Amino acid sequence: MDKIIDKSEIKRQRRKQYVRIGAIVAASALAVWGLTSIYGGKTVKSADLTMGTVEYGPLETAVAASGRIVPAYEEIIISPVSSRILEVYAQPGDTVREGSPLLRLDLNEAEAQCQNLRDSYQIKNNNLQQLRLANRTALSDLEMQGKIKEMEVNRLIIEVDNERRLDSLGSGTGDRVRQAETALATGRLELEGLRKKLANERLRLKALEDATMLEVGNSARDLAMMERTLSRGRIPAPREGVLTFLANSIGSTVNAGERVAVLGDLSSFKVEAEVPEGSSYKVHTGARTIVRLGNVELEGKVTNVEPQSNSGAVPISVGLDDSSNARLRPGVRVQVYVAYGFKDKVLRIPAGSYYEGPGSYNLFVADGEKLLRRRTVKLGDSNRQWVEVTEGLAPGDRVAVSNMKDFEKNSKLKIKN
Repeated sequence: MDKIIDKSEIKRQRRKQYVRIGAIVAASALAVWGLTSIYGGKTVKSADLTMGTVEYGPLETAVAASGRIVPAYEEIIISPVSSRILEVYAQPGDTVREGSPLLRLDLNEAEAQCQNLRDSYQIKNNNLQQLRLANRTALSDLEMQGKIKEMEVNRLIIEVDNERRLDSLGSGTGDRVRQAETALATGRLELEGLRKKLANERLRLKALEDATMLEVGNSARDLAMMERTLSRGRIPAPREGVLTFLANSIGSTVNAGERVAVLGDLSSFKVEAEVPEGSSYKVHTGARTIVRLGNVELEGKVTNVEPQSNSGAVPISVGLDDSSNARLRPGVRVQVYVAYGFKDKVLRIPAGSYYEGPGSYNLFVADGEKLLRRRTVKLGDSNRQWVEVTEGLAPGDRVAVSNMKDFEKNSKLKIKN
């Protein structure tokens, strides 16, 4: 006769069954994980890969630099006074004519200063006119005194002649002759003194007038400068062009000398770029360049190399042979390659976004048709097409030259179709 199984026994047997099933599942998962780890732990689609083959070949060495397109000719407009923006008459991107108003600044304080300068100039100019009149009067008085003294001397000369003639006829005396001669000598000395005083006074008054004229001239220049400042304070466009920048925040404060607008000529362009500080010694004015703009390459030359580094990079300017190409737009980022040498035969791989300058890199190298393995390699010089391999790769190796930043922590990758 069958024995009834206790319920607790049934539960215990079920628990054992569940444990066996869990062990099987865990073992299966572990096996899958092990197989996955063998093939790199992650997969990548072959369509997302760009592979390059290591080969020997020539290499025109070049320094890579990042840059942007800017107008070939730009004029920076600065605020001539410290003020605030009251009105805005244009916007960045607008084409403006020469003389067109761009902004209106609060010029009340500057206009008051200008009026003070006008008043000061007028006062100094009036003082100059008064000084000239006074000088003419003083000189006229001295000249008149000189003429009177000269007439008196002439009269004394006649008296001396008369006294001498009378003395020779016995009608005069020697004392009267000597008195007349003494009066003549005194008159002549006084006339000479007046003449010297007149000459000295002319020099003194001219010096005083010149000094006053200098003050008037300085005042006139200050006034003219302030009037020019006021005219520039209305911020007119100095030439025809396109506004690439405009301080258009109404009510904001601007300081004297601060940039308020940039006017560019968009009929031609150039490139402003930055070369890594460690490679800047290879770049010089006149060096041939290739500027890559999307799938377009434009030739040019280095026109300027800044003498100082800025945040680890040296700014350079590049003039373009085709500076009016239809693809050029201000602000567009470009890649610049500055040629500096040539190597006949080097081990090389195609260039790509992975390359950031000479040094060590972790690149994925094909191991068969379905697997990539990460390998440490050393790279040297480059140009826009090729990168020199100095260590870690051999001719025929196939290397992933596409962007692999998402797989930096993987040592292997499985390739799937």
